[in-house]
Formats: sequence, C-alpha cells, structure tokens
Amino acid sequence: MSGRGGDWAEAFLEMMAVERAAARNTLTAYARDLVDAEGYLAGRCGGLAGAHAEDVEAYFADMGARGLSPATAARRRAAVRQFYRFVLGEGWRPDDPSRRVEAPKRGRPLPKVLSREEMNHLIAAATARDGAQGLRFGCMVELAYASGLRISELTALPLAALSRDPAYLIVKGKGGKERLAPLNDTARTAVKAYLEVRPTFLPKGDKANPWLFPSRGKAARLTPRRFAQVLDEAAAGAGIDPARVSPHVLRHAFATHLLEGGADLRVVQKLLGHADIATTQIYTHVASDRLIEVVQSRHPLSRKR
Repeated sequence: MSGRGGDWAEAFLEMMAVERAAARNTLTAYARDLVDAEGYLAGRCGGLAGAHAEDVEAYFADMGARGLSPATAARRRAAVRQFYRFVLGEGWRPDDPSRRVEAPKRGRPLPKVLSREEMNHLIAAATARDGAQGLRFGCMVELAYASGLRISELTALPLAALSRDPAYLIVKGKGGKERLAPLNDTARTAVKAYLEVRPTFLPKGDKANPWLFPSRGKAARLTPRRFAQVLDEAAAGAGIDPARVSPHVLRHAFATHLLEGGADLRVVQKLLGHADIATTQIYTHVASDRLIEVVQSRHPLSRKR
C-alpha cells in the first residue's frame, strides 16, 4: 500500500498499537484487512483515501460475493470503519465514507461444545500418548478446560506461572489486560506430573528456557498449530469427530459447563476476559436447557406444590 492511503494506514496502526495497546495478532489482521480494502478500492476510486460511501458499500458487498467467512468479513468492516473514524479525527478527510453504510445483519453462530463425558474422553485420549508426550498434552488439555485459556495464552505461559503449584494463574490476555484463571485440583495434579518430564522437551543447551511448554522448534515453545494437530489426533482416539474439536472448543466447553452448573454470567465473563458481557451471553443459548432446570429447581416460586 502506498500514497496517502498507505501513510494513513501506517499512522492508524501505530495509534492502535500505542494508544489502544492492540495485540500483535490484531494489528497484523487489521493491516491485512486494510491492504485488502485498498486493493479493491484502487480500481474504483484510487484507494482508501479517495473512497466515497458508495465505494465502501460496494467493497462490503464484494466481501460477501467472494465467499469470505462472516467472521472475516465482520472484522474487515470493523477495520475499515475504525480506520475512517481515525482519519476523520485527524482532519485528513472532512467526512467518514463508512458511517452511513450498514453492515448486513447476521445471526451469531452458536459455538461448538463438547459434553462433559466427551471432554473426559478427550483428556484421556490426549494423556494416552506415549510417555512424556502424553503427560504434556494431557496437561495442556486439562489447563485449557479448567481455566478457559485461549490457545495463545496457553502456549505463552511462562514456567514461573506454575512452578509453585498455584491455585490460579494471572493471565495476560487481549490488549495486555490481566485476569485471574482458576486451577482445579485435577489440573494442578496434571501440571505436577508434566513438570517432572518437562526437561525432555528443552532445546539442546537451553536449560534457561522460560516457557512452560518448551519446544525444539524456532519459537522455542510449543505452537498453537502443533497443539491443534494433537487435539485432532486425540479427538479421533476418543471417537469424536475432529471437526468438532479445536483449541477454542475447549474454552467453549469451560464456559458452557460453568453456566450449566449454575455459575453467574458476570463471573464467567470475568473468567473468559470478555470486555462486553454480550459476547459471553451466547453461551446462555448453548446451556439453555440446564439454565432452565436450575431456575425451576432452585427458584422459590418454582417449588412443587
């Protein structure tokens, strides 16, 4: 991206990094989104800098025509809108061409969720791998399910976070925000067993490796991609369709099973690190049957006569 649009995009991304403490993954995604928008708009109006409302509307419509996933399209629309709000605020344009363009309404898809029994089978299958590998991957599944960690948070855990058998973790999530993530006894037991074999995975000559889950790869720690591969293998071993399993599904199971057990929605919001409770509310649809049962059995007006 070059010219005014490129300069504006660079300034926008710098603002997101410095003022809003956007995560590196977010900045990378927004940069790609703006390059995509610039590429489309260049043929219509010379790019982002010269776009009018009808150009932005055409770009939004084109994303649907290209078959982009709803999540990707929504993020690209958000990137373009935030970009133009920033440009307007800086006085580089007298208008915001995205302001009057409405995004297509769509229902938010329900998250995939595994039952408690399926989670038990998945943990068992991950742990059943040979020797140290089984202890490592079983520990990772236990931690993800017990604490609702994102895969990026799980693989970035430092050894120091768990070396003293804590009852909870302090996790740095999106935007650098910290939150508490609890650990149950089962997860703590899995961590203790794994720590005994952790030296097996240290890169040669790297005894000072700071990561809880070190690796001999370039990153010196286990990657999210590798963990996802192991989950697929564990799902197959547990008799579960691998298409239903991903690192994020473990987080979904954590939230849904808490709500099924009667946990308060605000508590689940805090544990997941959601800034907006509306994001957490989607789990109430998944756990609706159990929530209804809890109200009927525990509310004083629901007593049997």
